[in-house]
Amino acid sequence: MSLLGKKFPTPVAGPLGPFFAAGLVVLYGVNSLQNALMNTAEFKNDPRNPNAKATKH
Repeated sequence: MSLLGKKFPTPVAGPLGPFFAAGLVVLYGVNSLQNALMNTAEFKNDPRNPNAKATKH
């Protein structure tokens, strides 16, 4: 006897495939937007920006 009960042969990856693909498209879009915003004038010199030029003290 299993703790989770009876196993049913339900397909999971097939019906959820379009949702996984849409999630990847959204993540790619958010990443592209963040990379574009990092190089705008407002955030170009922000010390949290990994592309900001390091200033020596």
